[in-house]
Amino acid sequence: MAFDRQKLETLRARYGESGGGDIYDPKFRRVADKIFSGGTRVAPYAGVPTFLTAPYRAIDAADPDFGDLQVAIVGVPMDLGVTNRNGSRFGPRALRTIERIGPYNHVLDCAPIYELRVADIGDVPFRSRFRLEQSHEDIERRIAQIVAAGVLPLSVGGDHSITHPILKAVGRERPVGLIHIDAHCDTSGGFDQTKFHHGGPFRNAVLDGVLDPARTIQIGIRGSSEYLWEFSYESGMSVIHAEEMPALGIAAIIEKARQVVGDGPTYVSFDIDSLDPAFAPGTGTPEIGGLTTREALELLRGLKGLNIVGGDVVEVAPQYDATTNTAHAGAQMLFEILSLMVFSPAVRR
Repeated sequence: MAFDRQKLETLRARYGESGGGDIYDPKFRRVADKIFSGGTRVAPYAGVPTFLTAPYRAIDAADPDFGDLQVAIVGVPMDLGVTNRNGSRFGPRALRTIERIGPYNHVLDCAPIYELRVADIGDVPFRSRFRLEQSHEDIERRIAQIVAAGVLPLSVGGDHSITHPILKAVGRERPVGLIHIDAHCDTSGGFDQTKFHHGGPFRNAVLDGVLDPARTIQIGIRGSSEYLWEFSYESGMSVIHAEEMPALGIAAIIEKARQVVGDGPTYVSFDIDSLDPAFAPGTGTPEIGGLTTREALELLRGLKGLNIVGGDVVEVAPQYDATTNTAHAGAQMLFEILSLMVFSPAVRR
């Protein structure tokens, strides 16, 4: 085929002197108009870091006023419930420092920071760095404030024990469904004189009447702790092991998840150890044979349109990851859950 010089001249005329914000496709123009200002974007490495570069809004703990917020992103730097390697208390800080996430989600076709009234409201105010049960009370109190204001909570842990008090706040009026992506079911009983640890939040939530096990699906389960998870099966949760996933395929798993939770209020909890340690080594309980980042993205994006009432990303422990890949993956999963909230019927319009 002969070189098309006329097409080259057409491209030169349109794009030769244009800037990054000069975009002609109506679909992409809609996004660029929200993001570009004065022909450029804010430098991703500049300014005070916040989750997903969301604006920061201080919310008083004693007299909270959430204004017109639709989504509040909150850090939960607490890892008193770990059974192995600690350090996920540094997860929120690590995710805040990750730049280059978003602002446009090309698969879901949204720019959530610009399409939702969302803010990073800082961290849960803890009364003590030493007392686990008291810390859970602090988490429940803060999330309950968010929920009472009609705002969706999106939390960053911290260890997975934080999801129990979050669900106590989110499911206070009616038990919610759950899409739980993890290497572990986290439905074991108490040990070492407490049931409040990161291996049992979902058993606790079911027994507290805030989580509906019939509307719960756990995806990516694997490792040597299967004998601890009988509560998942006894209570009626759906469990999909990592070993089953290649044969089932992500599309079938998405369809199963959508059937399980239906159109009722649903919480999404993403444990970073659901990913194979090749992709996310910076976590307290790594398990080989896990999801790839591509599989995780496809899985989350398949939940578009569900009635998402809250979510979390937990167990990022950055000191075990010299490359920052784990925090980067965690921030991307946080972005995907926030993107899902753009389409959730639960968002206050």
